[in-house]
Amino acid sequence: MKKQQFSYTLEDLAERLGARLVGDPAVRVSGLSTLVDAAPGDIAFLANRAYLKYLGESEATAVLLHESHLEECKCNALVLDNPYLAYAELSRLFDPLAGTPQTSVHASAVVDETAQLGANVEIGPQVVIGPGARVGDNSRILAGCVIGADSSVGEGALLHPNVTLYHGVMIGARAVLHSGCVIGADGFGFAHDGKGWHKIAQLGGVLIGDDAEVGSCTSIDRGALGDTIIGNDVKIDSQVQIAHNVQIGDHSALAGCVGIAGSTKVGRYCLMGGGVGLAGHLEICDGVQVTGMSLVTNSISKPGVYSSGTGAMDNGLWRRNAVRFKQLDQLARRLNQVEKRLKDK
Repeated sequence: MKKQQFSYTLEDLAERLGARLVGDPAVRVSGLSTLVDAAPGDIAFLANRAYLKYLGESEATAVLLHESHLEECKCNALVLDNPYLAYAELSRLFDPLAGTPQTSVHASAVVDETAQLGANVEIGPQVVIGPGARVGDNSRILAGCVIGADSSVGEGALLHPNVTLYHGVMIGARAVLHSGCVIGADGFGFAHDGKGWHKIAQLGGVLIGDDAEVGSCTSIDRGALGDTIIGNDVKIDSQVQIAHNVQIGDHSALAGCVGIAGSTKVGRYCLMGGGVGLAGHLEICDGVQVTGMSLVTNSISKPGVYSSGTGAMDNGLWRRNAVRFKQLDQLARRLNQVEKRLKDK
C-alpha cells in the first residue's frame, strides 16, 4: 500500500488538541515520533519525566508537553495538561488506516444473498459473510475475515485480516478486532459419565459493546445458554482467553495472556495485568486492579489493587525461600503453641 503523506500546521494541531501553542503557528509537521528518534519535520511528545533528559537534544520540530517542562524546550511547543492523552489523539491523525473506507466489495468475497451491507462499507478479498449477517455503515472488513450466520458488525467497525466471527455474534459500533481473533467459538463445556466426555452444546452468543478493541489471537467463547458480554470501551490485548458466559464491565482493560474462566463477572473500570488468571464463577467489583501474573480464586468486593505470587529473584534465594514456604504450616502451628503457653503463664 502506498504510504500516505501527512502535513499539518501547528496552528491546526493546537486547535484540534485544545493546546496552547508556543512558537510559529504556520510551521508544518509531517510525522510523529519519539524525542529520541524525531527528525526535523516531526512532532514528538514528553509524557514521562524519565525522558526529560532527551528534550533539549531532540531534533523534533515541535513537542507536546506539560507547562512544567516548557522552559527546557528549545523548539515549538504545544502545551497541555495531559500530553499522553494528546499524543493518543494525535496518533490517529497520522494513522494510514484512518479515514473513510474504500467503498467496494472485492470480487473474491462471498456474501450471502440474505446478508445486509450498510452504506460505504469495504469488503476485502476472500471475505465470507454468512446468511442473515449484517455489516453497519462505514465499516471495514479486511481480507480473509469470516462473519457467521446472523452475526452483526456495528457502524464504523474495523475487522483486520483473518478475524473470525461465529454465528450469533454482535459487534458494537467503532469496535476494532485484530487479526486472528476468534469471537463466538464454543465454550469449554463437557459432562463426564465416568467413562468419557459428552459435549454440551453452547447455545448462547457473544455481545461486544461500542468502542471496544480486541487484540490479535484472542478468543472470546460464546455462552452456554446466556451470552458472553463485553461492555463498551473495553480494551483487550492479544492472546487473551475469555470463557463462556463471562461478563466484563464498561471501560475495563485486560493485558496480554489474561485468562478468565467461565461465568466470572468483572466490573467497570477494572484493570488486569499481563498473565492474570481469574477462576470461574467469581464476581469482581468495579475499580479493581490486579497486577501481572496474579491468580484470583475468590470474589473481590472492595475496589483496590490486588496481587499474588512473587517477583523474580536470585535463584539460590528463591530455592531457599521455596523450602521455607513448605514449612510455613509447621512453623505456624509451633508459633501458636508458644503463644498459648505464654498466655497460660
